[in-house]
Amino acid sequence: MSAVSETVTDISTTMQALGREARTAAAALARASVDQKDAALRAAAAALRDRQTEILAANARDMEAARKKGLTGAMLDRLLLDESRVEAMAAGLGEIEALPDPIGHVMAEWTRPNGLRIERVRVPLGVIGIIYESRPNVTADAGALCLKSGNAVILRGGSESFHSSHAIHDCLVAGLEAAGLPPTAIQMVPTTSREAVGLLLGGLNDTVDVIVPRGGKNLIARVQADARVPVIGHLEGLCHVYVHASADAAMATNVTLNAKMRRTGICGAAETLLIDRAVLASHLPGIADALIDAGCELRGDAEVCAAEPRAIAATEADWSTEYLDAILAIRVVDDVNAAVEHIVHYGSGHTEAIIAEDPTAVARFFHDLDSAILLHNASTQYADGGEFGMGAEIGIATGRIHARGPVGAEQLTSYKYLVHGSGQTRP
Repeated sequence: MSAVSETVTDISTTMQALGREARTAAAALARASVDQKDAALRAAAAALRDRQTEILAANARDMEAARKKGLTGAMLDRLLLDESRVEAMAAGLGEIEALPDPIGHVMAEWTRPNGLRIERVRVPLGVIGIIYESRPNVTADAGALCLKSGNAVILRGGSESFHSSHAIHDCLVAGLEAAGLPPTAIQMVPTTSREAVGLLLGGLNDTVDVIVPRGGKNLIARVQADARVPVIGHLEGLCHVYVHASADAAMATNVTLNAKMRRTGICGAAETLLIDRAVLASHLPGIADALIDAGCELRGDAEVCAAEPRAIAATEADWSTEYLDAILAIRVVDDVNAAVEHIVHYGSGHTEAIIAEDPTAVARFFHDLDSAILLHNASTQYADGGEFGMGAEIGIATGRIHARGPVGAEQLTSYKYLVHGSGQTRP
């Protein structure tokens, strides 16, 4: 395992070198064969399995420091690695390997009346800078997705996961070397300094083509304010579950429980439950029992608190809070129109779910909301590239330009036009 240090003396020189090396590696990756890239992913997955003990030891070091800092239970869960999570990372690399290679794919083709044949073909974006926070598994997912899509990448993980992320990065580099690809195709910022982030956002002398942030409000705000290169936006996950009057009560309980409590610290976790007044008495007791038994705190409006004495009174701030913890805000609404109105006003455009048997209500919910992901009778925790069949993702894009929803290998590409003629000249 390579040695890393949380401090670097000359940060600017170090970062500029990363940019130059990434640009050179990007050119090599753009020419790499499908077999080479897939071989690198296989070798990296094998390295993750072979070096599990080293990875877990690095993670234990990060976890000890995080506990001393007083990180919340949800944040500690995001940071924690165990044998099953390391295996999941390795399996994820295998799923990415199995995906069709997006590079060179002909997206569309047509022939003009003058005989010119035009093709629109996928190409890599180039060099991607990815800035993320405490989840070390993002290191594997992001590196692998960039490799599959032919992009060089500079990774800057959170300070809490510094040692874990570098241990995982070593495995990705081992995969590149085994396949004869430049090890600088996947680089990791070797310092926790915030100055390094600023330099990366500045584009490193035009060597970085796009920035992808993955994290909370503070990170996103800094990226949006300071980036001098295009950004693929990944905003907070203020996700909603709406229980319509036609919802099956047992399904409403099971889906809400999973959407909130499966993993509270991920961006697809539900933060607000909306429930139709018509089924408050019949559906809320079962939902509340399941959530409270699982350790969830309920914060409700006046009607919810009257129906469920264990709930505490919600404040206005609760409707716009991404808890990332075992807390759920609950509000009573009149109908699907009121639910949509609430989500439009308070939501982040990430993921919303409706539990309903009435197809008209579902159609209205799907038509009137413009969140990146909308689900019917399914948990918001399916907002995940792996669950979409993308192998993995580097986040959920909530913007409306370039990529939306899970950002996988295909979303990390652009395109160019190939025009075939037979001697045509323009009159």
